[in-house]
Amino acid sequence: MTDPFPLNATQGSPTGDLGRRIAVRRTALDLSREETAAQTGVAASYLQYLEEFPGAAPGRSVLLRLAEVLHTTVTDLAGGDSDRTPGAGRAGSAPTFTELTAQECRELLSTHGVGRIAVPTASGPVIVPVNYSVVDDAIVYRTAPGAMPSRAAGCQVTFEIDRIDEAFAEGWSVLALGRARTVTDPDDVRRLTDHAFSTPWAGGPREEWVRIDALSLTGRRITTRQGTFAEASGTDGPSPADSAGRNVD
Repeated sequence: MTDPFPLNATQGSPTGDLGRRIAVRRTALDLSREETAAQTGVAASYLQYLEEFPGAAPGRSVLLRLAEVLHTTVTDLAGGDSDRTPGAGRAGSAPTFTELTAQECRELLSTHGVGRIAVPTASGPVIVPVNYSVVDDAIVYRTAPGAMPSRAAGCQVTFEIDRIDEAFAEGWSVLALGRARTVTDPDDVRRLTDHAFSTPWAGGPREEWVRIDALSLTGRRITTRQGTFAEASGTDGPSPADSAGRNVD
């Protein structure tokens, strides 16, 4: 049966903190609502209720099963560690380090997200996070004139994104090297604005677009025996007991 309320539908989008965390986590694992519900042992309509109603308060047993299926912890689903620096857990079992190909880097970098740009200054590089998109194979972000991210224009810069999987102690990172410039052509500005995923999280008037044309893309990935086994066997990963925000301009 097809999920009548997909995550990206206009109707039925997550509204509560718990619901958003459940939906974001299962989407990251490429799980449908029905798949997640079946593995958790609840009805799809109940999982829909958890995702869409801010006041939803499932019992601890349901939270434990959800955390297990979503390869995370009850604390993480409840937002209890939202101010904790990611990656504080122990190393995973038999970690493997690999270099990513340029194509793999492009795929991970594509569309949109939050990345960090290293802006050259007289006292050394200053690294700041920005909401970014990829348009016409270029990294683009919107900022305010004079703000630190805008000072990257005219400079050779590095831009980095990454993802950390706390449950498996796995992750990857992509580093782009290129020259940044301010986009001033009205047609180009209009095109970027039309393709922007959202306004900057920091809010306020941020109408200056900066474009980075990557000259090189490199990346690395860390995988573990635990994560590889769970993916290959179709298991639900570690139990919650085994599993140990950013300000954006």
